[in-house]
Amino acid sequence: MNTLDPQTIPPWYKQFWPWFLLGLLLSSVAVSTTFLVLSIKSFDGMVQEDYYEQGRAINQEFAKQKLAMAMGLEATLNVDELTGDISLHLLGEARPERLYLNLIFPTQDDRDQEYVLEHMRDGHYVGQLPERQHYRWYVQVQPTQQDPEWRLMGEAHFPLDAAVTLTPGGTTQG
Repeated sequence: MNTLDPQTIPPWYKQFWPWFLLGLLLSSVAVSTTFLVLSIKSFDGMVQEDYYEQGRAINQEFAKQKLAMAMGLEATLNVDELTGDISLHLLGEARPERLYLNLIFPTQDDRDQEYVLEHMRDGHYVGQLPERQHYRWYVQVQPTQQDPEWRLMGEAHFPLDAAVTLTPGGTTQG
């Protein structure tokens, strides 16, 4: 008969397996607590609550693009990196007194910016950036702030290496 002598078995706290199992439990608690804190602190601004209404607004965007195409609108955007001067040359039939330039950051809506460009002459508009821009931005130009009849769109990577061409359906840089 094989009996274990209680004196040869070490107490539980001196054995490997209880500490291994406790270590797994404590590490899972630590990792899940870390993920909980990160999920609370980092708000996901990309999730939209009114996704249905935004989906319906896509048809309105297409109508604005079609009108801009019918008017033959296209714009060239230049930004002087040293002074922050914005220069936009608008080609086509429209010549509003001012244009609204929206810089939209792709992932964080709290970084979006809006600038007013004043008409100088012959479709040339100017404005001023208060600070240097970096990274990739979506660019929109429209004649009014609220419910514009047309819109030109594009994409820019700041600092700009070349002019950005804004078109009714999108853009190319360079």
